[in-house]
Amino acid sequence: MNLSENEGYNLLIKAILSLKNEEECEAFLEDIMTKKEVLDIAQRLLVAKMLSEQTVYNKIVEETGASTATISRVNRSYLYGAGGYKRALAAIAEEEK
Repeated sequence: MNLSENEGYNLLIKAILSLKNEEECEAFLEDIMTKKEVLDIAQRLLVAKMLSEQTVYNKIVEETGASTATISRVNRSYLYGAGGYKRALAAIAEEEK
């Protein structure tokens, strides 16, 4: 099944896109996920950022606590996935200018 054919998935996308600021986003994440789930996703994004900066695995493990398996999965998605990590990180970098 294609994700876009899933009603819940489509609702999730619409909900995320409806959020207007950090406060709304924080409230949504707090309600929809456990603290551990939020931290796991945050860790993956940080790993992707560090990989984009050419940081070596050992330093990523040391700084994030992520396992090498997680780093490898994120790296595979970063390099060969749909481009979501790259797009999000580029948008964040542009905002921070």
